[in-house]
Amino acid sequence: MSGTMNCIDIILAIILPPLGVFLKFGCQVEFWICLVLTLFGWIPGIIYAIYAITK
Repeated sequence: MSGTMNCIDIILAIILPPLGVFLKFGCQVEFWICLVLTLFGWIPGIIYAIYAITK
């Protein structure tokens, strides 16, 4: 089950990076970093979201 949730989180991270991070961490610092990076550019937000989810 953990592998399925991780896969769903990664797919959400590609579509909408802050949402994937929010579902994994809630409203913690990782979410805000991802939100700011996504506002600066879509690709940095995706890269950070995948990194945060898989670490």
